[in-house]
Amino acid sequence: MPDVTSNNPVILFDGVCNLCSGAVQFVIKRDKKNIFLFSSLQSEYGQAVLKNFNLPHSGFSSFVLYKEGKVFTKSTAALLVLKMLNGPIKLLYGLIIIPKFIRDIVYDIISKYRYHWFGQKSTCWLPDTSKTIKLF
Repeated sequence: MPDVTSNNPVILFDGVCNLCSGAVQFVIKRDKKNIFLFSSLQSEYGQAVLKNFNLPHSGFSSFVLYKEGKVFTKSTAALLVLKMLNGPIKLLYGLIIIPKFIRDIVYDIISKYRYHWFGQKSTCWLPDTSKTIKLF
């Protein structure tokens, strides 16, 4: 298993969630420097990171950004990822000025209904290795 102290930011996502998989594809397309690494929350690596930071090991309602030895969840994780992407999408990071509890209410509503609105896969999805993204 890879070391959980990777120097690259790692996005942990719900591998069976269509919305989450779409978000990862969105990031890959805009990550021109190939800085992000990816792992599903269900993987051995994902579970190790969750355990290391005392986060829930099941019932995944958030993707997690693991960066520089810290974890970020929910809206903060999403906004930090946008900030690191190329193009005007990074301007959305300005939404960080909205108090976290308000941002996370919106995030939680989307998270709660994501399977209903976007569906889910029967097996865990991971990005295509031809994108030169390291996978765990």
